[in-house]
Amino acid sequence: MMEAATKKASEIKVPMVIALVDESGVLMLLERMEGALVISVEIAQNKAYTAAVVNMPTHKLSEIVQPGKPAFGFHTMPRIAAFGGGFPILVDGVLVGGIGVSGGSAEQDMDCAQVGLAVLKD
Repeated sequence: MMEAATKKASEIKVPMVIALVDESGVLMLLERMEGALVISVEIAQNKAYTAAVVNMPTHKLSEIVQPGKPAFGFHTMPRIAAFGGGFPILVDGVLVGGIGVSGGSAEQDMDCAQVGLAVLKD
């Protein structure tokens, strides 16, 4: 997963940080590409953590934490990242962790994370 996401980031020429966590949100692996912003280390970890502990892609969480929505305010909790780039990792429908990517636009982060996830389907 890490190799595939990093390769995609290299292809689009955006230095990124990729974080993989277990189902409890504990960091298992982190890659900071040369030139990636230091802040992206924390953001990638938070995206992976969020995706794992809520079992939801972070861009979907973003939709429900807006004013007037059911989870408004949830995004103010520590370590919760409610913007694109984090996805739960599921194996045979069972949550086993999360992947978080930071360094590009939300769309670029999501693309790289999804390339990483696609490895599980192969």
